[in-house]
Amino acid sequence: MKQDSILITGASSGIGRGLALALARPGRTLHLGGRNAGNLRAVATDCIARGADARIRVQDVREQAGMEEWITTAGPLDLVFACAGITASTRGGDEAPHEPDAQVRRMFATNMDGVLNTVLPAIHVMRAQPRAGDGVRGRICAMSSVAGLVSFPGTPSYCASKAAVDRFMVATGANMKRAGIVMSSVCCGFVATPMTTQNSFHMPGLTQTGDAVRAILSGVAAGRRRISFPRWLVAGSRFMDLLPMRIAEYYYYRQPAGQAGTMAETGLETGSPAACDNQE
Repeated sequence: MKQDSILITGASSGIGRGLALALARPGRTLHLGGRNAGNLRAVATDCIARGADARIRVQDVREQAGMEEWITTAGPLDLVFACAGITASTRGGDEAPHEPDAQVRRMFATNMDGVLNTVLPAIHVMRAQPRAGDGVRGRICAMSSVAGLVSFPGTPSYCASKAAVDRFMVATGANMKRAGIVMSSVCCGFVATPMTTQNSFHMPGLTQTGDAVRAILSGVAAGRRRISFPRWLVAGSRFMDLLPMRIAEYYYYRQPAGQAGTMAETGLETGSPAACDNQE
């Protein structure tokens, strides 16, 4: 797998940071994007210490023009990782838990539009590149979530935005593979990062960041269109989605993960029932 030039959004923390450090080595150029300049500089310093050429970009993925300018002028791209994202739970109320309108719109603007603002320019860049020896022009990987496989009342817009990411990446990948572009969607569960420590509930299947990074890189190298872990959690989520809604909701409302008010809206890595992205 050719990986001389790599672009990562959400690189200042969580999985994005983990990918940057794992991929940093002599001869590689890393384009690292995020919103926290201090954290980005720290990650870049660590990557440079490992021999890589690390270049930072303080950039919000919601800004289409800025994202397009950054990606299309970065030069050839072998790997692109769309790791930026946010999450939040519903809020309690006198009648029923709810999501504020602004929270819902920010969720979609970051989690879905942010992925499009990353993936679409990357596709254009890669389509103009020559094929490598294996016939591949480039690889693009976006962070979805196990939450995208269910309709969890505690995090409606997070589930919906991640479902959209997964379906877009998998379906578009069917077309792009003909052009030599491999697209992967990551459907992961809870990942141990600084922000998941703030979740006030038990996180089943919690995966260490290093293990998550290894699973993602292995899946991308193998050309897997959907990279899922832990497998038992993915299988259980798919099963829940097949149940009659009244039965599924009976369970959802009685388990603690991600219920109303258990996590605040954040631009850092967190999530329920899954957490694998970062928009710091």
